[in-house]
Amino acid sequence: MRRMVNGHSGRMTRAALAAALMCASPVALAQGVGPVPTPTQLEEGAREVREGAVAPPDYADPAMWSAGPGGPGPAGALPQGATPNTADPGVAVFYVHPTTFLSKEDDWTQDPADAEANRWTDESVVQRQASAFSACCEIWSPRYRAASTNALRSRPHTDAAYALAYTDIERAFDWFLEHIGEGRPFILAGHSQGGKHVGDLLEKKVAGTPLQERLVAAYIVGINIAEAEVPLRFGSVPVCDHGDQTGCLVQWNAILAGTDLDPIVSAYEKSFIDIYGPQAGQQMVCVNPVTFERSQPSNLSAQAKGAVPGSPGFGAMAPLREGAVAARCERGMLVVYPAPGLELKPLPGTGVMHYHDIGLFWADIRANARLRAQRWLATHR
Repeated sequence: MRRMVNGHSGRMTRAALAAALMCASPVALAQGVGPVPTPTQLEEGAREVREGAVAPPDYADPAMWSAGPGGPGPAGALPQGATPNTADPGVAVFYVHPTTFLSKEDDWTQDPADAEANRWTDESVVQRQASAFSACCEIWSPRYRAASTNALRSRPHTDAAYALAYTDIERAFDWFLEHIGEGRPFILAGHSQGGKHVGDLLEKKVAGTPLQERLVAAYIVGINIAEAEVPLRFGSVPVCDHGDQTGCLVQWNAILAGTDLDPIVSAYEKSFIDIYGPQAGQQMVCVNPVTFERSQPSNLSAQAKGAVPGSPGFGAMAPLREGAVAARCERGMLVVYPAPGLELKPLPGTGVMHYHDIGLFWADIRANARLRAQRWLATHR
């Protein structure tokens, strides 16, 4: 069985790589890929996902965590120029990684024990994304049977692969809550597929329960949640209006300035309309991750605290670049203007900056998570 992770292989053609990457992008999360499957196709797809998946991970095993019981692991890495980590954080983060597993065969879900896939996951995303929360918080990041890019290319398999992955996330979250300490506040964070699972977790396990009181914030990045969807799904958990607000959520999707917004905005809004019907608020949520103020949807590059240059890959992060990204929320998308030399490229053939939703704003997210954590602790203790 040949396995590759997140397209990191010279054996793939550019066209195949572009198709795979787009399957992991917010477009796939908005509308899926391929024609609408019949009930029979869905049933067969679900059966194949179940039969092809490995056994559920045992979260009592530290190996089933990229960060957590065994320490911060890759989430403890810092780029040169970053502020040091807090020695005794009072807040815990539950971070869920995005799609990192690609197979050209019938592998619909990731094997949490796959060493190659885990190394790519750890170095290309956990190191670059979860580490942004390490100034305030103890980071926990589960390995899980994530939907593969192969599943995201096949609509008969997509929903079933996501559903199976979510069962792992929910069990990991329960284990996390049991072991972080009674009453300890937490942040939820995830990107792309991880953002979808974090959104589902917020909806099903946190919103409207006693756990909501312990929610510092939810960073649900790189998916598509509409303004009107927030109260419908999350009840009294609102979008964060201010940078120091707690008990709320933020979202953004980065796209390169000059890109035609119509196709992706239309796809996003269609995904909302298909479920809820046309109504006010079908535009996607966009919170600028430099200002973190809804009243300030734009920022100058001089305001940006620091981006991680270069594309995701193996090895250490490059030194932070301060003052290198201007951005503005437009039609629910975060339009970005990266400085020359950052070497942050959009997905092939698109202007979608999906892989850099967090890297573009690494130091800004770091400062904001710390601010929200401090505010929660000051308010509640």
